[in-house]
Amino acid sequence: MTRMPQRKDKRRVDLFGERLRHRSAQLSPRLLAVVQWIDDNREAVLDHTAMEIAHATNTSDATVVRAIQALGFAGLRDLKQTMAHWFGPTITSSEKMVSTVSELTSDVHSSIDFVLEGHQRACEMLASPHNRVAIAQAVALLNEARQVGLFGIGASGILSEYTARLFSRIGLPSYVLNRTGFSLAEQLISMQRGDVLIMMGQKSPHREGLTALGEAKRLGIPVILLTQATESRFSELSQVVIEVPRGENGRVPLHGTVMVCLEMLVLSVASTTSQRTIRSMKRINELHRSIGKSSGRK
Repeated sequence: MTRMPQRKDKRRVDLFGERLRHRSAQLSPRLLAVVQWIDDNREAVLDHTAMEIAHATNTSDATVVRAIQALGFAGLRDLKQTMAHWFGPTITSSEKMVSTVSELTSDVHSSIDFVLEGHQRACEMLASPHNRVAIAQAVALLNEARQVGLFGIGASGILSEYTARLFSRIGLPSYVLNRTGFSLAEQLISMQRGDVLIMMGQKSPHREGLTALGEAKRLGIPVILLTQATESRFSELSQVVIEVPRGENGRVPLHGTVMVCLEMLVLSVASTTSQRTIRSMKRINELHRSIGKSSGRK
């Protein structure tokens, strides 16, 4: 989720930034490298462990803790609490809707233009050269996949269910990973070597996504990420990243362009494995005719 802009609350004090400015000259190069990375990746730090920060900075978790303590914090938890207070509350879906409709006029055409212009900009991005290359790479992976998993939470979970049906129709077995907690763990056991994972995720590296990516890495499963946050933790852990804009920060996200990208992938796989697609569709039609005959019996 998007963090509220810090400048709106004058009472918030950037305690981490102040301590970094005052104490940076006293730090060793290794400790300074850690705290500078933290400064550049503040939001990601909220969801990182000391070990993950150590991996990102090529240090040890002990070095990470020493760097944090050198700035006067008791430890990583203390630092996270300080940063969470500085960021302020997250913007909820309802707040995004209020923010969006408040900026639109009562004229219905302003709402129409908001959606159309947002999708137009996103489709132009999807058609860009670097995205065409990424989509071609994704299709090459999918053509060799044993089956495809589709990860998405919330609204993206609905898109994953629909897209899984489309892939199954063209002969590529598919499953969804769209739950949370223990239910997601039950879904994750479906992942097997030889699969390809399509993930829909944004900037916040939530535990569900990181766990799915961890399991994919363990099994050697390549990951295709659809995201607006191309420099996120999810992006770092994915083999192919397709940039899919969903609108401006703090505004209602547009999910239509994510569906456009998913349909691009499905149709591209269908056309490049045409014989498999034709066989699958023929068999579906045969089964459908059989169902029709059975339902007509008395």
